Amino acid sequence: MTGFHYLSDQVLESVGISQQEIADAIESALLAQAAGEIWTAPKAAVLPGDGRYMMTTLSVSDAPQVIAVKAVSVSPRNPDRGLSAINGAITLFDSETGVLKAVLDANWVTAVRTAGLSAVAARRLADPKSRTIAFVGCGVQAHSHLDAFTAMFPLAEVRAVGRGQANIERLCKAARDRDLEARACTDPREALDGADLVVTSVTLNYDTEPFLDARWLKAGAFAAITDLGIPWHKEGMPAFANIVIDDRVQEAASPTPLVDPALVTCDLKELVSGNADAAFAPDRRACFIFRGIAIGDFAIAALGYERAMAKGVGTLVEG
Repeated sequence: MTGFHYLSDQVLESVGISQQEIADAIESALLAQAAGEIWTAPKAAVLPGDGRYMMTTLSVSDAPQVIAVKAVSVSPRNPDRGLSAINGAITLFDSETGVLKAVLDANWVTAVRTAGLSAVAARRLADPKSRTIAFVGCGVQAHSHLDAFTAMFPLAEVRAVGRGQANIERLCKAARDRDLEARACTDPREALDGADLVVTSVTLNYDTEPFLDARWLKAGAFAAITDLGIPWHKEGMPAFANIVIDDRVQEAASPTPLVDPALVTCDLKELVSGNADAAFAPDRRACFIFRGIAIGDFAIAALGYERAMAKGVGTLVEG
């Protein structure tokens, strides 16, 4: 019998992969990449200029024997259509034969791998006693990061600021459901003031005027910047003593830099490999600013496929 398995977002979410397993899988994949055992291509992206964003990633490994290709699009008009703003798919092939193994919905993988990348950086750069987290942008990534960081830190307070009141209220409710204090903020500076952790995930739009400043953050704060740094004032970025990006090679191939390259301490692979002078320090601010890298998609897609096969779930599409 030939064919491939289809794994929906619902199936992937149901197989019981923990936040720690997600971060551990990404770390293991980064170390394998550093050892020359996983190969990736720089992320490719297209922004047509009307608010849409399209991207692809590619990773190859022989252990596990997988090629992972992801294609995702973001459309800010989708919620008005009753659709998710982010949609896409991940295809897994056998790296020896090229035979299709699986097609995965991409929304769950994208959400948890982004938060997983942040978690890998936060393990090393954030105060392990962090109690207050501020979210600028309250959509899917805010919820995913709330899940990841609640599992990592002794959080007590959540602050939320964004453009959509319904999203703010949903995030605050999600925090209260975890027995955390939560409050909506009308001013971003109010949200960031004194916060141990900051997560920014505003809608990707290069026309957005910067409205956040790293100089507002307290000493020892850590920021996970998932939105290409678009809302952050460039002149404030030197306030971060440690700036980690996701991938130097990918960044060198990108036409618009996330941040002044002279300010970059290291990339995530270097951080995990222990080859960089980056660690939590109570007197220094730190951030992880990133586009998303193929290795994250690979790690979580491969883990999700392996777990689904072990549990016997998913739909076999016969060829």
